[in-house]
Amino acid sequence: MDLTITTKAGNFMRRMVRFGHAGGNAGFRLVVSPGGCSGLSSEFTIEANPQFGDYVLEQDDLKVFLPQSSRELLEGYTIDFADTMMETGLKFFNPNARGVCGCGTSAPGENDPTVATVNIASIARRSS
Repeated sequence: MDLTITTKAGNFMRRMVRFGHAGGNAGFRLVVSPGGCSGLSSEFTIEANPQFGDYVLEQDDLKVFLPQSSRELLEGYTIDFADTMMETGLKFFNPNARGVCGCGTSAPGENDPTVATVNIASIARRSS
């Protein structure tokens, strides 16, 4: 799979997994689906194990669980992390995209923005 996770994004994901206290096989599950102003929405959870059918992307000591549909949508993307006065969260860069989205919840689609963010407020929490 052609998906790049920058050092900053990887560090954020590792931190979330560590704080999730989901065990030694835990991973950062990223789901990208239709929705949002650019046609796609993104959210993530910390999971103890990949769900059936998830692709497991391993980078250093980080595991990212991607459902098949998300994997296809994120092919060729770079995921970065921004922490500024204006925004905090994951940023998705599509080198083949053509527009810009500012809603803060969308990841760009094939005909959509070059950059979109997923605010850390979109983190879903699970109760045990």
